[in-house]
Amino acid sequence: MNSLREVEVVVTGAGQAGLAAAYHLRRTGFEPERDFVVLDHAPAPGGAWQFRWPSLTYGKVHGMHALPGMELTDADPARPSSEVVPEYFDAYERAFDLRVRRPVEVRAVREGVGGRLRVETSGGTWSTRALINATGTWGRPFWPRYPGQETFLGRQVHTARYPGPEAFAGLRVVVVGGGASGTQHLLEIAPYAAETTWVTRRPPVFREGPFDEGAGRTAVALVEERVRQGLPPKSVVSVTGLPLNDAIRQGIADGTLDRLPMFDRITPDGVAWDDGRRVAADVILWATGFRAAIDHLAPLRLREPGGGIRVEGTRVVADARIHLVGYGPSASTIGANRAGRAAVRDIRRLLAQEPVAA
Repeated sequence: MNSLREVEVVVTGAGQAGLAAAYHLRRTGFEPERDFVVLDHAPAPGGAWQFRWPSLTYGKVHGMHALPGMELTDADPARPSSEVVPEYFDAYERAFDLRVRRPVEVRAVREGVGGRLRVETSGGTWSTRALINATGTWGRPFWPRYPGQETFLGRQVHTARYPGPEAFAGLRVVVVGGGASGTQHLLEIAPYAAETTWVTRRPPVFREGPFDEGAGRTAVALVEERVRQGLPPKSVVSVTGLPLNDAIRQGIADGTLDRLPMFDRITPDGVAWDDGRRVAADVILWATGFRAAIDHLAPLRLREPGGGIRVEGTRVVADARIHLVGYGPSASTIGANRAGRAAVRDIRRLLAQEPVAA
């Protein structure tokens, strides 16, 4: 287990972006295990989808794009996405013989010998000429800190461990967060809970009308500009707004989506504002998103003063051997597919000692 194994490319993560990259490596002549290896920390195929809450059915998933080379067909929209997508990913891995190694935790990536990278994991150490990092965000839920948080006598739950709406029956629930998860949680929980309260840092922005290709490109460009400047990426939904569908309209009409500004502190029995307002709560549900799971890259000192990693396309500006896929503008499923292809194209140039495209 301690021997150093050499490959041309290591792919870390086997979600949408990692599998897309592995597919394009395979398609362009790289052999799994001989030329590249895919390492995944999850216990089974499915990426982050296998951890999603049961009430998130496949029919509620917005914009799920098929992996390259194999369509997802005949999926029952009433089945949980945590079943549908992992089954599809499993079939995909087998169809293209990607030989994903799991569960393998990537602990650190360091400078190796002879211009190679050293990838240290729970399953041994690899020496590689290039790294495609596709570790996503699910492993790093973001928990904001507020005064009095440790005094709260109820439960605090993050979206990453959301158990479904039935678990909140008869309880007073404060939902924190203005993204898609926060609104979905509220609409699900409201019929079960004794009371729900919605708080967000900024007023939610609801988007009327269709979200066409031009609007999508504009949103992605805004996120891309941040990573090009070396700033931490924001989610695409943070610049697109929330779609104003029938469920959202009903939630606004019946008061479920009546948003309050962010509280100032947490008390033993709820939350409070400096203006004297107080709300009692049994549960605080933090729908506050995730951060990129890239701590294992810390030994390479890739972060910019702005706190993020500067990326052009998928390539890390400070180190052309490393590509980030499913990061920032490529965090959507269609973006992950494109990023996997782009990363492999650049890595082939790098390994051939050709200039990498700017």
